[in-house]
Amino acid sequence: MKSIWTQTTKIPGRNPLPGNKKTEVAVIGAGLFGILAAHYLKEQGKEVIVLETNRIGSGQSGYTTAKITSQHNLIYQKLVNTMGEKHAAAYAMANQQAIRDYEKLIDRYRIACHFEKKDAYLFSVNESEILRQEADCAARCGIPASFVRETELPFPVHGAVRFADQAQFHPLEFIEALSGDLTVYERTTVREVKGHEIITNRGVVKAAHIVFACHFPFVNIPGFYFLRMYQEKSYVMALGPVKELEGMYLGIDKNSYSFRSAGDTLLLGHGSHRTGKCPKKNPYEEMRRLREHFYPNTEEYGRWSAEDCMSVDSVPYIGHFSGVLADWYVATGFGKWGMTTSMAAARIVTAQIMGRRTPYDEVFTPQRFRPKAAASTFLSHAGYSAAGLMSGAMTKVPRCPHLGCRLVYNRMDGRYECPCHGSQFEQNGKICVGPAQESLPFIN
Repeated sequence: MKSIWTQTTKIPGRNPLPGNKKTEVAVIGAGLFGILAAHYLKEQGKEVIVLETNRIGSGQSGYTTAKITSQHNLIYQKLVNTMGEKHAAAYAMANQQAIRDYEKLIDRYRIACHFEKKDAYLFSVNESEILRQEADCAARCGIPASFVRETELPFPVHGAVRFADQAQFHPLEFIEALSGDLTVYERTTVREVKGHEIITNRGVVKAAHIVFACHFPFVNIPGFYFLRMYQEKSYVMALGPVKELEGMYLGIDKNSYSFRSAGDTLLLGHGSHRTGKCPKKNPYEEMRRLREHFYPNTEEYGRWSAEDCMSVDSVPYIGHFSGVLADWYVATGFGKWGMTTSMAAARIVTAQIMGRRTPYDEVFTPQRFRPKAAASTFLSHAGYSAAGLMSGAMTKVPRCPHLGCRLVYNRMDGRYECPCHGSQFEQNGKICVGPAQESLPFIN
């Protein structure tokens, strides 16, 4: 399963950790957030090493639609209602600043990564009032958002919210360029973290500050992220040749689609669901039906799935890993918006390690308590996890080594998935996505 990003970019390999090391900052994970954080920390004069269990950019960073946008579905109405307009505006501004920071970084280092400024749209073929309300909330939060009636999509819409001056890029080209002068050790699996010591399969790293940039934190206690997050799958198909779209599009209707061009290649997205709760209809087949109707003279260049960590209140966890561990930091729960949030997170975590505050700390702090925003999702997540754990207690069923939940087979990707926290395994038992750290001994 290769995306158009992994098909077109091969980042040169790095050596594994050569043995025990000591450093100021250790970053666990060489995805987009990890590389950005390492870059900004090095820029601030910190000695930084990055530990990666596989290859640079080999995780979810290479399986995204790569939209850099503050348009995060119907989020701003929810944030205003559950967090208040002040926090909602801070969330919006953190993401708007991230777009500007990408542009500055790409211009400064002349990174060739197909970076383009484009408007982002939320659309519906059924309703308009909720989109008008979203446009109003987003504008009040400081985003250049407006309601429109017309789009360039090949079908009529009832309305859309236009977010001006957003962006898109090739994520692996960007990561390859930015990671060039960083110290990254690949094929180095972190087994355990104790205080300031990181125990890997290649040696022990001692660091004054430790940044968890590993998608879903594998350390369960403290932090308890396994209680506060779950994962969702979504599917993408690359079609072409298709006339390039001037904007990026996301539908809000049930079973809707997303659209984004990469030159004359169309990235069509569909089929979001909780990992381990597979839909009855195959998302790839659904996209092929849409292709036959609207893009009949195109070829299928590739297809792949992405997995996203979802927080229970729709806001990422960025900052100190736990209230009792001052020198551990984390960024996770990005939802479907990891490109923009990775930049915002890198800026926040870098500032905190340097002893500075940002205007966004309070919004994203992992130590927040917002029952109004999180209660219903938390209870739903707890129910799925409890069911998975009870099923895992049965004998002779594949169980996730993370916490013992029963695994479910995803026929679309040909993988076993954990419905509790989203770990994924190949059919031969090899682990491909955490928070589990171990492969399965066998699959029956």
